[in-house]
Amino acid sequence: MNIEDFREYCLSRSGVTEETPFGIDTLVFKVGGRIFALTDMNTFESINLKCDPEVAVQLREQYDVVKPGYHMNKKHWNTIYMTNNIPDLVLKQWIDQSYFLVFSKRLF
Repeated sequence: MNIEDFREYCLSRSGVTEETPFGIDTLVFKVGGRIFALTDMNTFESINLKCDPEVAVQLREQYDVVKPGYHMNKKHWNTIYMTNNIPDLVLKQWIDQSYFLVFSKRLF
């Protein structure tokens, strides 16, 4: 997955907005005003996704490219390094899980 595909997929979810609240290099996707995904626009070396804490630990154990969230709450966020080791379909499932986790708690 490249950054254009990542951006397009995130924006295809209902009610999603994109912002750069942490500076012009960090692309953030929100639903209901809450973050569910972010990445560095210049490097696209990794993405951060919100995750159920139990699932987060399982993914870290199963995939060496999944680490505790960099600069995020490590219990609820994973950083996925974009090394092409993870199929796009799996990445999309993880994006969806993050989106629905945040969407279910949105405050409209």
